[in-house]
Amino acid sequence: MKNPWLKKNPMLSMWLSGANAAAGAARGRAVAEGRRQTATAAAAMTKAATDAWIAALTPPKPARKRAARRRSK
Repeated sequence: MKNPWLKKNPMLSMWLSGANAAAGAARGRAVAEGRRQTATAAAAMTKAATDAWIAALTPPKPARKRAARRRSK
C-alpha cells in the first residue's frame, strides 16, 4: 500500500512557497537592519576614538574672562 503522505499536494506546495517567500523577505529586512545598526555603532565608536585622540593631542583652549556685571540702582 502506498503512503498517502508522499502524494503531491498542490495546496500544501503553494502554501509552503508563500510561507518561504514571506520568511525570506522578513529575514532580508532583519539582516539589513542589523547591518545598519552595526554600521551606526562602528561610526559612533570611530568618532569617539577620534575625538578622544584629538582632545588628548591638542592644547586646551584658554579660559575666557567674564565681563563684570553692572548693578542696577
